[in-house]
Amino acid sequence: MLAFAANSVLCRMALGGDTIDAASFTSIRLLSGAVMLVIILLYRNHDFRLVKINAISALMLFTYAICFSYSYLQLTTGTGALILFGTVQLTMLLFGLIKGERPGKITWLGIASAFGGLVYLLMPSVSAPPLWGAILMIAAGIAWGIYTLRGKTSKTPLATTGWNFIATTPLVLVTIVLFHANIHATLAGITLAILSGALASSIGYVIWYSVLPSLTATNAATVQLSVPVIAAFGGVILLSEPVSFRLVIASIVVLGGIYLTIRFTARRSS
Repeated sequence: MLAFAANSVLCRMALGGDTIDAASFTSIRLLSGAVMLVIILLYRNHDFRLVKINAISALMLFTYAICFSYSYLQLTTGTGALILFGTVQLTMLLFGLIKGERPGKITWLGIASAFGGLVYLLMPSVSAPPLWGAILMIAAGIAWGIYTLRGKTSKTPLATTGWNFIATTPLVLVTIVLFHANIHATLAGITLAILSGALASSIGYVIWYSVLPSLTATNAATVQLSVPVIAAFGGVILLSEPVSFRLVIASIVVLGGIYLTIRFTARRSS
């Protein structure tokens, strides 16, 4: 979750400051993530043949990354986060219900508490979203939800994530060709994109795929609601944003809801 929050902060710093265009940010992010994971795999003498390319996972990863970047050009941070994580949670909860997960009353209370705390945190910065911005963020949320769910069966998270990033390369090249006329990038923007891809995305997604098999779809969906809270504290540390009473209360409510969800889902399963 720390890595996911770092991605949010880095993306906000890069695109919000107009240091780089959305297509270039996404392309550098995915390519640098692929390079980092290839280096790690080669260093560990990992056999690339152990894992086959999964075109659907790669497509979902690319769709999430490109839609996320372009949607934030039109949406406020709060509005974008609410749409994104609301969509992710709905996508994954529906999948869990279809697969037979039946959360108890306390678990539903935890889910409602976590999401309610998120709404309370972001409400001051929420505004009516532009249609295309909202559609792009919904697409990003659905894509990330599917990408996450596909990781629940991964037995080799490092190699699987590596191939997912590598397989986005053709889509990245197409993006560069299509949007070459709008490319602009400063050194700061390129640096932020590399940090997002080579560290926060690649390493964070490997860790995420490592823990997903031990989480239910419900728990995996709910725990991600902590990301905006962590990102808000990241803004406090990195961007000198003030610590508000709203942030403190929302953090307690969100984390308390996540605790209830995880604890009582585990108890119900056992």
